[in-house]
Amino acid sequence: MLTRRIRWLVAATITYNTIEAVVAISAGAIASSTALIGFGLDSIIEVSSATAVAWQFSARDHEVRQAREKIALRIIAVSFFALAAYVAVESVRALLGGADADHSPIGLTLAALSLVIMPFLSWAQRRAGRELGSASAVADSHQTLLCTYLSAVLLIGLALNWLFGWAWADPVAAIVIAGLAVKEGLNAWRGDACCPTPATFTTAEPATTCDGDCG
Repeated sequence: MLTRRIRWLVAATITYNTIEAVVAISAGAIASSTALIGFGLDSIIEVSSATAVAWQFSARDHEVRQAREKIALRIIAVSFFALAAYVAVESVRALLGGADADHSPIGLTLAALSLVIMPFLSWAQRRAGRELGSASAVADSHQTLLCTYLSAVLLIGLALNWLFGWAWADPVAAIVIAGLAVKEGLNAWRGDACCPTPATFTTAEPATTCDGDCG
């Protein structure tokens, strides 16, 4: 069943991001790395987004799930906006003379691991969401994909800072990610994450496929 698959994917997302948040924030505090701490906070936001989808699909009745769709999308949108605000503020602070971070082997390993895992998880979420016609599930997959971008930014930033002492590399790239987060947040708020008009639940197991450009 598609709904069961989405529940499993949401559970996997919550579990991995909870572990990721604990490791990233702990390693960031040790290394005085705002990038690592920001990455950990992004993981917490990802958990809130996945939890919203889990809440939506916890309902057995399809009409109830449909009613919860808009609320879940708004929660996901606010999560994107919160992430964008934090990343932008911390990036500007770093560029204006924040403290240089120490080298963090744990941070590099975590970023590389997330860069491998997150694209596959996002693809699976997006596929299931499209098949079910759920804009909130697809929006959550975009949140997971954004985590992939942040993983790449974190990996490059930590590596450049470690190898060449380029402390500015991470905040500059992170500002670009903040812009992407705002874009995805606006799409989720409007309900455009899956298709122009989110599909409705009309059968016990809908076969509707989203034909919109989900990115």
